[in-house]
Amino acid sequence: MGSSEERVVAVIMVGGPTKGTRFRPLSLNIPKPLFPLAGQPMVHHPISACKRIPNLAQIYLIGFYEEREFTLYVSSISNELRVPVRYLREDKPHGSAGGLYNFRDLILEDNPSHIFLLNCDVCCNFPLPEMLEAHRRYGGIGTILVIKVSAESANQFGELVADPVTNELLHYTEKPETFVSDRINCGVYIFTPDIFNAIQGVSTQRKDRANLSRMSSFEALQLATRDYLDRWVDKTRYCRQLSPQIPIPVRKQHQNPPVMPIPVLAIT
Repeated sequence: MGSSEERVVAVIMVGGPTKGTRFRPLSLNIPKPLFPLAGQPMVHHPISACKRIPNLAQIYLIGFYEEREFTLYVSSISNELRVPVRYLREDKPHGSAGGLYNFRDLILEDNPSHIFLLNCDVCCNFPLPEMLEAHRRYGGIGTILVIKVSAESANQFGELVADPVTNELLHYTEKPETFVSDRINCGVYIFTPDIFNAIQGVSTQRKDRANLSRMSSFEALQLATRDYLDRWVDKTRYCRQLSPQIPIPVRKQHQNPPVMPIPVLAIT
């Protein structure tokens, strides 16, 4: 269990008007994150899930919609949940890693011990307190929630490959043209503030790809994994696949090339 003095912040990526066009024409007059889903704006579901995180200090929404489009909703949900919710507008799309890094000073204002990062279009039971508990148990730089899907649908998402013997994560690829793995990235993470050093290191080492909007959050990071069976199997559902999800704890970066061991909670 964490100290009662620990503070946790949550960041929800909401995208912008040039993204998430598959709801058109229904979404032409309303931002995708505010599109009604199960009687509530889509972004309401991850925000409500964050309310269950122990010692939650702040929720940030990051995107490149005009601020006026979120003003009323942010005020309403802040009062409803009694948790500060703030919208941070990007000057241009930076991607998940770039958006997080761009607002690092604001995100770190509360001196958080952990930072949750979620995509707004993920709908599930959100085992966020359990992910936090697992991350504390295994330690390291963060935890990723993944899902095991059919081979036919896997290439619609970011796929992760683990070593069959050591279960070290050898490869991550975003929406590959051919099948790579049936484990995909769900877009729900928890990190320590060390993630900002990792992002900075990736940007520095890859000058030709310094624009982080061109890479996914983990495309440039070498990761390592170890399998664990756990109670999260069959506990949660992803809105696109309606399949079980798996949390993946991630450990700290080591030597060159960067390697981060990740204990994986896997489905067999």
